[in-house]
Amino acid sequence: MWRLPRRLCFHVVRKNHFSAPWDRPAAFMSSLLINQPQYAWLKELGLREENEGVYNGSWGGRGEVITTYCPANNEPIARVRQASMADYEETMKKAREAWKIWADIPAPKRGEVVRQIGDALREKIQVLGSLVSLEMGKILVEGVGEVQEYVDICDYAVGLSRMIGGPMLPSERPGHALIEQWNPVGLVGIITAFNFPVAVYGWNNAIAMICGNVCLWKGAPTTSLISVAVTKIIAKVLEDNKLPGAICSLTCGGADIGIAMAKDERVNLLSFTGSTHVGKKVALMVQERFGRSLLELGGNNAIIAFEDADLSLVVPSALFAAVGTAGQRCTTARRLFLHESIHDDVVNRLQKAYAQIRVGNPWDSNVLYGPLHTKQAVSMFLGAVEEAKKEGGTVVYGGKAMDRPGNYVEPTIVTGLAHNATIAHTETFAPILYVFKFKNEEEVFAWNNEVKQGLSSSIFTKDLGRIFRWLGPKGSDCGIVNVNIPTSGAEIGGAFGGEKHTGGGRESGSDAWKQYMRRSTCTINYSKDLPLAQGIKFQ
Repeated sequence: MWRLPRRLCFHVVRKNHFSAPWDRPAAFMSSLLINQPQYAWLKELGLREENEGVYNGSWGGRGEVITTYCPANNEPIARVRQASMADYEETMKKAREAWKIWADIPAPKRGEVVRQIGDALREKIQVLGSLVSLEMGKILVEGVGEVQEYVDICDYAVGLSRMIGGPMLPSERPGHALIEQWNPVGLVGIITAFNFPVAVYGWNNAIAMICGNVCLWKGAPTTSLISVAVTKIIAKVLEDNKLPGAICSLTCGGADIGIAMAKDERVNLLSFTGSTHVGKKVALMVQERFGRSLLELGGNNAIIAFEDADLSLVVPSALFAAVGTAGQRCTTARRLFLHESIHDDVVNRLQKAYAQIRVGNPWDSNVLYGPLHTKQAVSMFLGAVEEAKKEGGTVVYGGKAMDRPGNYVEPTIVTGLAHNATIAHTETFAPILYVFKFKNEEEVFAWNNEVKQGLSSSIFTKDLGRIFRWLGPKGSDCGIVNVNIPTSGAEIGGAFGGEKHTGGGRESGSDAWKQYMRRSTCTINYSKDLPLAQGIKFQ
């Protein structure tokens, strides 16, 4: 039997194996960032030197101990005890029991609990956003913005809790009614990635909860402190409402926990965010048991700028989409198609804009560009740059690792590649922008769609006919199709997700709530007769 690669954890984590819990020299413990005065704010989130990474109504953990590190300097922050398989089994049982209570609570009352979770997050938004910046590595404004996304989806879910349901349909039979009934699936497993360690859980958790489901979360190991901190906030709300904590359970862990969730028939829906490579394996495991999966996988997103594009919009949009979060968004722009008449001008403007990017510690409010999440990501970046050169590309900006502490690389622009170059069709989770020339609409629409992923896309034009062709059946084949805005920065009101190798899942707004429920068509006979459908006589 094949073994799922460690990428189910999304990254390599430094693990410590000790015979006694938390057995670590005092010198190491004093070197943890959490023990330094400037990071005392971490304790406002209930974090300590050693943290338990399992929650099911009570805190525990009997698995391996990991240390999480700050990507800006690779210094240790704190330690987390991961879940063992025994912890997973215990948590699963408690979550299933908690569902029996939660499912009986009316949806608007469930919405009230979610409202309180949103309020509790709002109270901690600055400190929790700072933790996202410290442990994940994204700049502070993005860290705070990510928590705001969770708050926003809570607000959205509260209103939705009074609206979910199906229609009453006209029956062809007299004295009969057709009703579409929606019920919770039961237990929703949520596996999230390092790059959005708060928001993606929030998209799933808030909607799943108002639908009547309980949640079991496995976050990325390298952002375990964020998972613990968020769960502590939620746990307090559940406790205040005298509800079982296992409604929102947590099992920090690696590939073993992820595989268990994928194979477990008690997980009625598994939401997985990560690479296409791992997501395909997860999907096969879930499908083997005829389970449900919601997949948010890779993206290889393109911006297209036509000859009539407003360059004052194109340049800052491409800059934000390519460089924001250091290129570590699933919606990051990795391909930029420029009409041949504007190509050189836009590349020149982008080079100047890249030179103005303020690089530094991500928690500095003046900084716009922080580190990659891990050292392994730096190696992947360097490998991709070399491969682009081998395939005929020219690095016109960046291309190197920065000579400073942490996992910093130069934001990079590559020109001269063929539109179908292998490296350009490969998602590299790093700030590399491949720039291409095109001649006409037909060819560039085809180039946009020729990659296997189908998450986000955008065009810049003033041509109304072209805009609607782009939105139509022969336009972009992505789940997110934008006009005159970047590929990244989606709002919570719309359904988020992509097509093809991106997985087909939808989260957040619109009717994404249907993913978390099962539908029954109910026929009710309120007459004294028994007419059959289609006028069949069976006598």
